[in-house]
Amino acid sequence: MADFRTHLSAAVGGGVLLAVTGWQSGLWTPAEALPLAALTAFGGILPDIDADQSHAVRLIFNTMAVLAVVIGVLLLHARLEPGALLMVCGGLYVGVRHVLSPIFKRFSVHRGIWHSLLAAVLCGLATSVAGYHFLAQEGRLAWAQGLALALGYLIHLALDELYSVDLSGARLKRSFGTALKLFDYRAPGNSLVMLLMVAGLVPWLPSWSVLGELVAQGLTLWR
Repeated sequence: MADFRTHLSAAVGGGVLLAVTGWQSGLWTPAEALPLAALTAFGGILPDIDADQSHAVRLIFNTMAVLAVVIGVLLLHARLEPGALLMVCGGLYVGVRHVLSPIFKRFSVHRGIWHSLLAAVLCGLATSVAGYHFLAQEGRLAWAQGLALALGYLIHLALDELYSVDLSGARLKRSFGTALKLFDYRAPGNSLVMLLMVAGLVPWLPSWSVLGELVAQGLTLWR
């Protein structure tokens, strides 16, 4: 298994490449490119959200707590007085950082459902929905943000799988196959719940035609 520094470095590199390439090709502006790089980097550590003790899990929940505060401010600033808004946002931060985090640790297993392609799809779609509805991003940019986070997620899974191959000893480690998998084969119930969550996000997504155009532009650049 790759360590935190390796995951973060690879994801940051992938994010910078994605952001700069898209910017130079006219797919997004420099102001749009920076969040895409950050989302790719965040996606690169996100699968380790199920690790009870790691640099990644602390950074993940700190980031999620800050994002919850930002979204809370954007949604509620016109409805609440400053004092009430401060209390609500403080509650959001404490709830995510100090309540949600230990609950999540209690019920998650490392290298379980969060180390799967299904989880990458869920997190990518959730990012697109959040950007489109909560942050009022246009469909093209919301899809790009979801794809950026999913790219970082896939970089993490691929690195973990590569580190499961011992090239010097020409053997596969016991961890081989536990990272880059479709879903959690040991817990089909959890996988079914996650699949239902993916299905629940579908009606809230931006237009699929916009995604098709974005993918077509990306494939053109690749060629």
